[in-house]
Amino acid sequence: AALKAFSLGKSLSTGTSKSFFVQQKNKIKK
Repeated sequence: AALKAFSLGKSLSTGTSKSFFVQQKNKIKK
């Protein structure tokens, strides 16, 4: 779990998680 959180923070700084959250939001909307 710690490794996942670490990679999540890494992607946060790169901005990949941003697009990931956007995809999740679109999924929830649908």
